[in-house]
Amino acid sequence: MLSIILPIKNSIALENKSLTFLMISRVSNSLAFQMLAVAVGWQMYSLTQSAFYLGLVGLVQFLPMILLTLVVGHVADRYDRKLIITFSQIIESLAVFFLAFGCYQGRINKESILIIMFFIGAANSFQGPPMQALLPNIVSKEAFPKAAAVMASAFQFSVIIGPGLGGILYSFGPGVVYTLVGTLLFVSSIVILFITVRKEEASEAAKPEPKSLKTLFAGISFIKSKPVILGAISLDLFAVLFGGATALLPIYASKILNVGSFGLGALRSAPAVGALLMAVFLARNPLKKKVGRTMFIAVIVFGIATIMFAISTSFIISILALFILGASDVISVVIRSTFVQMETPDNMRGRVSSVNQLFIGTSNQLGEFESGLTATLFGTVPAVLIGGIGTIVVVALWMKLFPELLHIDKLEARKSS
Repeated sequence: MLSIILPIKNSIALENKSLTFLMISRVSNSLAFQMLAVAVGWQMYSLTQSAFYLGLVGLVQFLPMILLTLVVGHVADRYDRKLIITFSQIIESLAVFFLAFGCYQGRINKESILIIMFFIGAANSFQGPPMQALLPNIVSKEAFPKAAAVMASAFQFSVIIGPGLGGILYSFGPGVVYTLVGTLLFVSSIVILFITVRKEEASEAAKPEPKSLKTLFAGISFIKSKPVILGAISLDLFAVLFGGATALLPIYASKILNVGSFGLGALRSAPAVGALLMAVFLARNPLKKKVGRTMFIAVIVFGIATIMFAISTSFIISILALFILGASDVISVVIRSTFVQMETPDNMRGRVSSVNQLFIGTSNQLGEFESGLTATLFGTVPAVLIGGIGTIVVVALWMKLFPELLHIDKLEARKSS
């Protein structure tokens, strides 16, 4: 599997067993969530025929994230990150098995889906920050940019396989998809326990700060003190908030492109194919200069691809637009994640990652709700078109507001100003 994800001689993943286990866990977890997104989206639309309810699926996953952000970051910096991830994924697994049980018993409805997705969102809130903070604990700072690209490759590999597999299995019933998803999440929770944290990182993390309101809000304070980090993660927030069209893919698949659940899986996979190829390229050829400018250009291309997808009525052109969208997005993701982790001390990575996760969750889950609401008000195609234009407008504003971010040259830890 590693040769498929990252066909690089002397791959860092093959040299570092802990990174290999983290990759396996990430692939299993991501594969599960991609399949879950397809099944839940298709089932919810089948039950309601409503873009608004598709948006609610994203909203109920976002609400626990915003409510738990500060607590989650504090927990990730005080307790064993591996155990936090394991317990979170076990809870997610049980919740998905409840979905499967409801389907097999014929008792599933839109309300039960929303309630269960809320609990999955809550568990996932605790999983995200320690997962992000774990990577710097198992690789050196010098190897981190390449390791980040490797992890992006692993994630995108699962995003390619997951939606298509979910679409195919959904033809046998949503309960089949949910059963496999629950199993994958449980497997991921066990694999994460085999990771070994580097001794120097474990030593630093073993000295937690005293509990106080100051330490609880330290992640927010740290990001506010670093305008470049604030600019990087807020750019992702607003760009994807406006540019995200994935929540509306079931409508495109069923009403505009007429390609059914299998076509929905292909549409969801297309961005990941572009992202995987770009992530492999970045792992082979790490960005060495003008990374700030490169990130802004990538987000502009993301907006253009969103506009291209919005107005397309051709399945092939839609796939191409989503392919370009995914390739451009992963450039921004690798630059942002590398920069944020390298600029953050280990004893604060959990809290900073929790705030970063809130920004990412806002752009994804809340973006899905925004897309559903906008589509309800203006129609599906205008909603996606407005989002693509909004993304480009955000880039123009951020270049003015965060000129230092635009002029970052290299991906490396910088001295504090």
